[in-house]
Amino acid sequence: MDIKLPRLGEGAESGTVVSIFVKAGDQVKEGQTILELENEKAVAPIPASASGRVAKLYVKEGDKISAGQSILALSDDGGAIPVVAKAMDAPREGTRPTTPTATVSAEESPSVAVLGEPVANGNVAASPTIRKLAQDLGIDLTRVRGSERGGRIVLEDVRAYIQQLQKLALQPKSTTAPAVSSKPAAEKIDFAKWGPVDRQPVTSLRKIIAQRMHESWAAVPRVTQFDEADITNIVALRKKYIAKYEKKGASLTLTPFLMKAVVEVLKKYPAFNSSLDEASEEIVFKKYYHIGIAVDTEQGLLVPVIRDVDKKSLLQLSKELAEVAEKARKRKVAADDLKGGTFTISNQGGIGSSFFTPIVNKPEVAILGLGRGMLKPVVRGAKIEKRMLLPLGLSYDHRVIDGGTAARFTVEVVQALEQFKEAGVKI
Repeated sequence: MDIKLPRLGEGAESGTVVSIFVKAGDQVKEGQTILELENEKAVAPIPASASGRVAKLYVKEGDKISAGQSILALSDDGGAIPVVAKAMDAPREGTRPTTPTATVSAEESPSVAVLGEPVANGNVAASPTIRKLAQDLGIDLTRVRGSERGGRIVLEDVRAYIQQLQKLALQPKSTTAPAVSSKPAAEKIDFAKWGPVDRQPVTSLRKIIAQRMHESWAAVPRVTQFDEADITNIVALRKKYIAKYEKKGASLTLTPFLMKAVVEVLKKYPAFNSSLDEASEEIVFKKYYHIGIAVDTEQGLLVPVIRDVDKKSLLQLSKELAEVAEKARKRKVAADDLKGGTFTISNQGGIGSSFFTPIVNKPEVAILGLGRGMLKPVVRGAKIEKRMLLPLGLSYDHRVIDGGTAARFTVEVVQALEQFKEAGVKI
């Protein structure tokens, strides 16, 4: 029988094979991970849906595969390759090679399978009656997707195939010229003529990041509001409680303080916790507070989501942050962990950056970028004191949020950080 790729989740129909953990001849058990698949920005393990010996692999690392496509063939006797796999391995002369999930497509004219022409269907997984019927009608059964176990073809599959042929035959052929893309063709440049170069293929993750950033840049009229927050008090609180948090197995960083402060301000300014539904022309105000945290990994930027931040303590957030950051860096974060955010925080302070303009993480409408806190002279009353100031950059979707609202939101975030209470840190 064939092991096929299951649906990966809502709206997820395909992915790229990152790693394969089995080879022909290996014995696998049901539930055992047979490969890892990169979909969206996550890498998901794909388990075997049955037990047996691997007779053949249909995919290799780097292949893009879709839900329903065969991954490998299993044999119960430890060696025999299923008949249907043999038919796929060696397509006969005069027929097209097919994949285990091949069906009639719009590109495949009905003339390639004209009814009435003699064909040979002796090696296909189907009963003698079905093979005789196909022989009489001139149907090439290697083009028919079998719905029974192991890809076996039954009468309903043949009927569905004929109906598809009929629909394609009745479709009017388009006479309109193909639309000309407004995007200019990429210029081919030979960089090696000026010196040594090293070429590396763009990874699937980098392609997705590029696509998302381009979509956000093109669709969102973005404005960035800058300010500085005095976090001298938070630094003192962190120093006071960091040892106690470590005893509880948590690392107390600046980020959970920021998350708690931001959530309190989001409650006052619900537009920042919303999304623009362009299809229905509605603004969706969310009653939950799921904060995305940008994580810098070797493969690229990932944004796992911490859910229900308003309901969790600083200790809980500290532990969860460490866990999701580690999962993200090891590419063990699930696709669902990257979805459902209402607001994003990107903290570059650990790298040493200062002010920057983060790009809004669609379909959210705002993102807060944080730089490195620096000691600066500040006038307080009649004195000049050294204070730790944190640079902030709030980017927002100007279709939903006006400049005045953004300025007030930023001011209140600054106040929430500067007035952070010790009661929120105690454990």
